[in-house]
Amino acid sequence: MDTLPVPLEADARGIAFMPMTEADLDAVHAVEASAYAHPWTRRHFLDSLQAGYPAVLLVGEALPHETPRPTRPDGRWLMGYLVAMPGVDEVHLLNITVNPPHQRQGWARFMLDALALWSRGQGAHTLWLEVRQSNAPARRLYERHGFREVGVRRGYYPLSTLQREDAIVMQLGLDEPEPTT
Repeated sequence: MDTLPVPLEADARGIAFMPMTEADLDAVHAVEASAYAHPWTRRHFLDSLQAGYPAVLLVGEALPHETPRPTRPDGRWLMGYLVAMPGVDEVHLLNITVNPPHQRQGWARFMLDALALWSRGQGAHTLWLEVRQSNAPARRLYERHGFREVGVRRGYYPLSTLQREDAIVMQLGLDEPEPTT
């Protein structure tokens, strides 16, 4: 793959990937809290950064009719982010989030493509992730991207104070041909 397929408005937005830093964590956590009922804490992100895990932001310029939220010092939107954990010959996607105003526009797929490309460049043969069993839109996205279900982690995610939800374990073979969808 020579270039990544990008969402239609990518050129107008001047998108870029930037390393996530501690200075970004308040904005990242604000997006996380707006996107999920059971978000990662600010500490989860800090621990990931301190462990040296790859963590990147997807930022883009605001269009004329938009006011970016949360506000970034450079005036660009925090459109999304991801955190991964490299292993021996593999990468584990720990968190991928698109800021709610930008969901369902192709940005998650764009970030997945970038992660797969980066992972291949690191010599990884497999990309792993877990997804909530109830998160049908994310599961469809991952399946369209070539991930396949390979297992279940019982009670992996919090659901309420007394209940937990299963996680579907998904795997993408990075040595296999990429899907054409």
